Amino acid sequence: MNEILSPTHPVPLASRLATDDLAWASVASVLRAASIDHDVSALDPDRIALAYRSDRLFRIDGEAPDVWSPYSGFWRAVDGWVRTHGNYPHHAAALLRALGLREDAGADDVRAVLAAASARESVRRISAGGGLAVVVSPEDPDRDAALRDHPLVELRRTGDATPARTGSSRADAPLDGIRVLDLTRVIAGPVCTRTLALLGADVLRIDPPHLPEPKWQHLDTGHGKHSALLDARAPEMEALLAQADVLVLGYRPAALERLGLSPDALAARHPGLIVAQLSAWGTEHPDRAGFDSLVQAESGIALVESPDGDTPGALPAQALDHSAGYLLAARVVEAIRRRRDDGGSWRVTTSLRRVAAELLGMPRRDQPRPESAIDPAQHVQEFLVGGRMITTAAPVLPGFSFSAPHPWASDAPEW
Repeated sequence: MNEILSPTHPVPLASRLATDDLAWASVASVLRAASIDHDVSALDPDRIALAYRSDRLFRIDGEAPDVWSPYSGFWRAVDGWVRTHGNYPHHAAALLRALGLREDAGADDVRAVLAAASARESVRRISAGGGLAVVVSPEDPDRDAALRDHPLVELRRTGDATPARTGSSRADAPLDGIRVLDLTRVIAGPVCTRTLALLGADVLRIDPPHLPEPKWQHLDTGHGKHSALLDARAPEMEALLAQADVLVLGYRPAALERLGLSPDALAARHPGLIVAQLSAWGTEHPDRAGFDSLVQAESGIALVESPDGDTPGALPAQALDHSAGYLLAARVVEAIRRRRDDGGSWRVTTSLRRVAAELLGMPRRDQPRPESAIDPAQHVQEFLVGGRMITTAAPVLPGFSFSAPHPWASDAPEW
C-alpha cells in the first residue's frame, strides 16, 4: 500500500481510517497487474467510491432492494456491544433459535434478550447455535502488526506443472481464453471473479443447490458470469476442475477440506491449477465463518469509526470486501503470468481480517473528511435481465464495460 500514486482528488469515502487510500490502491493493483494501457491516474475516484457502495445504487425496475436484515446490526449488551449478521435466512433462523426466540420475533425482541446479558455470553450462545455474532472490540495493535508481517495477498507455488496458456494479447480482454471456476458468495469473492470476467475470462459460478443467493446480491456482482447449481461432491465438479485454469474459493477452509477442495488437495489432483482462497478470518481459523461487518466490529474498526466515542460505527462502505476482491483479482492475474513463464501450480490467499489489519496500520484522521456529492448517472450501467431492468455501478477499470449478469442458476454446470 506504500506505492500509491495519489488520485486527482481523494476517493470520497469519508472515514477516520484511510478507506479512500485503501480503495484507490486496491483498484490500482488490478490495473497494474493486467498491464492495461492506462496509467493509474486514469482511475476515477468518484466511480471507485460508488462501486464500493454499489448496494446503494442497485435497482431492479427502478426499485431499491432490502439489503440488510433487521437481525443484522449492533446491539447493546450489559457490558458493551454485540454485532450480529442475519442477512441469510438460515443465519437469521439460527440467531433466533440460539436466543430462545420464535421465528417471527422482531428486532425489539432481539434487543431485549441481548441487553440482559454480557456481550461475550451472547456471542457464545449465538455461535454455538450456528448463528453469526462477535463482540465489538477495541483494536489490537500487536495483533495487527503480526498480521502485517505476512503478505497482504500471498502468492506461492504449490506444485510443478508445465507452462500453460495465459490469456490473450488483446488490450480489451487480456484474460480471454482463461477459465475461472467461481465458488464464492456475498461480495469479496464475487467482486474478484467479476473483475476477472471484465478482463475477458470465462467465469462459471457454482452455487450449492440448497443455499439460494439473494437476487439483488447476485445480480450486483454477477456481471459477465455464467451461473449454475451443483453439489461440490458431484462427479461433474472434477470434470469442471480438470478444464479450469483458476479456481476461486470463498467458503470456510474447514468446509472446503471436508469437500476435498483444499488448495493442497486440488494442486495434487490438478497440476497447473491456480487456486485463489479468500476467507473472513484467515486460514488459521479454518472453521470460523464471517462477513465484512463482523470483521470490522471485532478488529476494532467499528470503535475507531464511532461517532460519539461509545456507539460503534462503520466504514462508509463494505471496504474490506471490495478491497479484498480487487487485491485477490490482481494477484490471480500475476499468478496466470507466472504460470505462463515458469509453469507450476499456484495458490493466492488473503482474508478480510488481513485487509483490516492493513487498513488499521495506515495513517488516519481525527475526523472524517467531508464527502462531496457525486452524480450517479455518470457511473451506472443498465441491463435487461430476465425481463427486469437492472441498474448497477459501472466498472472501475477505465475503458471496460460489464457484460450483463445471468440470472442466478440459469446456466448448466459446464464450460
